[in-house]
Amino acid sequence: MELSSALLHKGQLPWRGLLLAASLLIYWSSPTMAQVTVEAVPPHVAEGANVLLLVHNLPETLQVFSWYKGENVDEKKEIVKFVKPGETYKRGPAYSGRVKIYLNGSLLLLNVAQKDAVPYMLHMKMGNLDARNASVKFDVHPLLPKPKITSNNSNPMEGEDSVAFMCEPETENTNYLWWRNGQSLSEGDRLKLSEDNRTLTLLSVVRNDTGDYECETRNPVSTSRSYPFHLEITYGPDVPIISPSNTYFRSRTNLSLSCHSAALPPALYSWFVNGELVSSSQELFIPNITTKNSGSYTCLIHYFVTGLNKTRVKNIEVLEPVTTPFIKATKSEVKEPDSVHLTCDFNSSDSTIAFRWFHNGKGMKFTDRVFLIQNRILSISHTRKEDSGVYQCEIYNAVSSKRSDPFQLNVRPSLTIQWSSRTKPAVTVEAVPPHVVEGKSVVLLVHDMPEKVKSFFWYKGKHSIDDNEIARFQKSDSTVQKGPAFSSREKIYPSGTLVFRNVTKQDEGAYLLRMETENLNFMAHVHIHVNPK
Repeated sequence: MELSSALLHKGQLPWRGLLLAASLLIYWSSPTMAQVTVEAVPPHVAEGANVLLLVHNLPETLQVFSWYKGENVDEKKEIVKFVKPGETYKRGPAYSGRVKIYLNGSLLLLNVAQKDAVPYMLHMKMGNLDARNASVKFDVHPLLPKPKITSNNSNPMEGEDSVAFMCEPETENTNYLWWRNGQSLSEGDRLKLSEDNRTLTLLSVVRNDTGDYECETRNPVSTSRSYPFHLEITYGPDVPIISPSNTYFRSRTNLSLSCHSAALPPALYSWFVNGELVSSSQELFIPNITTKNSGSYTCLIHYFVTGLNKTRVKNIEVLEPVTTPFIKATKSEVKEPDSVHLTCDFNSSDSTIAFRWFHNGKGMKFTDRVFLIQNRILSISHTRKEDSGVYQCEIYNAVSSKRSDPFQLNVRPSLTIQWSSRTKPAVTVEAVPPHVVEGKSVVLLVHDMPEKVKSFFWYKGKHSIDDNEIARFQKSDSTVQKGPAFSSREKIYPSGTLVFRNVTKQDEGAYLLRMETENLNFMAHVHIHVNPK
């Protein structure tokens, strides 16, 4: 044991707080009547470190003081006794050789162990034989080793398995914390922690639980974190996605498809075209495609972990680019109020082609007087001067579009014709096309129906027999009344035009259009020719 009135040298106590505290030791500097207190510096000590039992306000009248283990004066537990006259000290039975005493009463304990974590008492005797006691206690903690994570399942399956992590080793008075990918974890719906936080359980794992897990241990004197434990979740396969999302592709280009399905470990990919295996990779490439490459494209995912298969089917249609259309008109010059029909014609069998119409460069708006028949026929009934101008039609499909050359329509005014009972207008009906294939549509196109017509009737056959009536149209309120021969495949327009959809061989033959004015009743005939497919 050593008696010292000097401060400890740097290196004897490793804490700045202890050095600061020690610097406050003043020889016989406290007021006589002040309360004597003892402070452990630091209050939490690591095993093998030093702790100073720092005395405050030691009385000047002090004659003798002793340090004891415990909270009572017990000669068997006396560590050291100091006698002020002569400044001598005497070792007690509890002396260990790891102590150092200071003239201000403070006691330094060196290389402390768990067994040193007991109460200590300073017993003081004054010149008037008065005695005082002051006690102190500190805690000794081990330096924490580097923890390690163990797991009960190193390869869990998404949605099926749970995983429990254990932070080893178990140490007393230790706090446990958990981290994933550098982010601290706390308890939640699927994250459960044991009472001491030492065990982390992931319930019904999902793919987002994949990552690096760490556990951290803390006590008052040290902190230690484990090496990362990498957890991978087995999942998938998800329903595959084929990209690009296009359904239509242009002929004479390259077709490049990619199939993706989220899965870990990665799944195996196969491509089938119209049921035939063509590739065993994630990508499918077909150069310079034609319309013959249209069909059903299937991406098959095989997951060898579970033996599951998932598929995605994509129906692809390869289209030829459209050709430039042209306008055919019943007339290029009409007089008010005659009717005119413009047909957008083109050379293609593409059933996906759609139409747009333009008048003087602007997209057309349609009315009961100006309307479309199956989109490709523009019907203008009871023409007016403002109908004059340049017309164009545009055809387009999913991969291209083309606009026709301009067509000039001239509408000139005419004198009003007063009809007599002997004067009948020259109304004609044209079948478009004149020869139609079964399953297609045919238009019975009416030319020059007079504006004075109040109602008109369509019949199957050459005569206006009630049983053969298809439909009648009342112009005053634009109502259509179906007749006995109506089949639900017909559509009638205010201009008198009748459209047959999905024609059959039974539709072949003559048709009669009967028109009525206030004082006239007149008719027009047309014939449909139906060719087999």
